[in-house]
Amino acid sequence: MALPQALIAEFDELCTHYPERQAALIPALHRCQEELGGWISPETMEDCAAYFELEPVEVYGVVSFYPMFRLTPPGKHVVSVCHNISCTLRGSEEILRRVCEFTSAPVHGTSPDGKFTVEVVECQGACANAPMFDLDGTYHEDLEPADVDRILGGVGA
Repeated sequence: MALPQALIAEFDELCTHYPERQAALIPALHRCQEELGGWISPETMEDCAAYFELEPVEVYGVVSFYPMFRLTPPGKHVVSVCHNISCTLRGSEEILRRVCEFTSAPVHGTSPDGKFTVEVVECQGACANAPMFDLDGTYHEDLEPADVDRILGGVGA
């Protein structure tokens, strides 16, 4: 198993909070994604399967089902554009189009230079300030298309 010992120790503690060991799989996968490069590699899935006494295909089923997990490495910066009803009614489609143009990244893809990954996500709880996107964990709200260039242009290399 190639999981770092610190993560295994976290998993050991995490499992004590659940009636069955396998119930801790999703929070463990979140920790793996946070600590191991922003995605869940095939090797990580195999290691988690071994730890949780599951088949690798069962872990893959979880990772591929939930949109918060990535099966490929993300770009250096992740732009998550909300497309729920409030954002859509207030122009998120235009914001998304501008984000893709500015970054040269397709929706749910990464720019050729590896700098940006663009995602479309469900409600991020900022409906009163729609449209919005999350850039590397920071919300940007009440967006106009011109804001996209200003915000993304200010991101370092």
